[in-house]
Amino acid sequence: MSSCTGLRSRLRTRTRLGLRTRIRIRSPWAVDALIAAVVQAAVTIPFVVPRSADVPPATWAFYGMTTLSVLPLLWRSRAPLTCLLAITAAGMAYLPMDGPGQPMPYSPLVAIFTVAAQAGVRQRRVTVGIGLPVVAVAVALRTNTAREYLFAFFLFSMVYALGVLARTRQAYTEAVEARAAELERARVVEAERAAERERARIAREMHDILSHAVSLMVVQAEAGPLVVRSDPDRAEAAFDAIAGAGRDAMVQLRRMLGVLKEEPGESGDPGAPSGGPRELAPQPTLDGLDSLVGEVRRAGLSVVLLTEGEPQPLAADAQVTVYRVVQEALTNVLKHSDARSVSVRLAWKQGQAQGQGQGQGQQGDRHRRLSVTVTDDGTGLLKPGGAGSGRGLIGIRERAAAHGGTASAGPGPDDRGFRVCLELPVVISSPAEVGAA
Repeated sequence: MSSCTGLRSRLRTRTRLGLRTRIRIRSPWAVDALIAAVVQAAVTIPFVVPRSADVPPATWAFYGMTTLSVLPLLWRSRAPLTCLLAITAAGMAYLPMDGPGQPMPYSPLVAIFTVAAQAGVRQRRVTVGIGLPVVAVAVALRTNTAREYLFAFFLFSMVYALGVLARTRQAYTEAVEARAAELERARVVEAERAAERERARIAREMHDILSHAVSLMVVQAEAGPLVVRSDPDRAEAAFDAIAGAGRDAMVQLRRMLGVLKEEPGESGDPGAPSGGPRELAPQPTLDGLDSLVGEVRRAGLSVVLLTEGEPQPLAADAQVTVYRVVQEALTNVLKHSDARSVSVRLAWKQGQAQGQGQGQGQQGDRHRRLSVTVTDDGTGLLKPGGAGSGRGLIGIRERAAAHGGTASAGPGPDDRGFRVCLELPVVISSPAEVGAA
């Protein structure tokens, strides 16, 4: 409720400021004319009120002189100092006349405020330097009393101070608006960068999912016709593997697209009733490597999964990275290599943080690394006609860099086969996590 009230208040304030800004920018004449009309009405009052019989009557000549001192206000926004000088000259010309007196010097006060609020530094200095002597001369020509001097100088100072405060407030408002506009531009740029990063992440995920599934399906589809007559059971297994790979890819794609856009009535299960909640499978983890290796084995490739060292707790996003890197490496073996066997090795290594001495070894033991190596026994070269775009290896390096790790790819031992290596830091932040490993 309070947030709605605050929003309505901001909208009302913005509307008022916007209307005032539009009036000032689109029709400055209208504002100046309105102020001049109000001042003219104020200086007319002494001419409307009946005068005593012992003083000369108010004439149109006197009234014309007061009007002459008001007309320069029509240019107050465009020429503040010139407006003030014109009003001062008209007022000084009116002093010797025996016309109705004014309770307040309305036009000069408006002009002084305008100069203090809108004019430049030099014009403000001229106003102060000339204005104070002119005020003294005007008082001397009228009453020449100490009370009048004090009141006139006080009035001049207060109006000028109000103009300075108005200028300061305007400068502050403009600075705040400029800062808000800058923050809005920064927010838009950051949102665009976040969207680009998200699109890159989604592109990597879809590349891994589709590339792996399609590679498995192509391998099985190529092997199926060769054994369809000689070994029907093996052909049937190949077709089952194709269907399984396709279903798995569809499930993963549906999960990813479901996270991006979830609409009422949709569900992750096609057979789920309408209006039920969407059931999304979790992101892949290290536990899913066994199933991944099993799929590749069914494609006819001998795969061995080895784990060395003591496993440590690994963040969920880091587990997704390890899974996708292994998936991409195995997919590249299926697509681009003539290898017959692949080794997937996860090595949990113990290390010491930089800058720690020998007496801090116990704390350094809590800094560990996970090394993932996928090595095949192929020729180390791509199959004829199997050249790829290289985006898979680029994605591997990007995934590693996102977690502060490194990735490399190149020939295997003795320049035989191909090897993909991934190094990720594993930082255990509390003893409880050590016990949970």
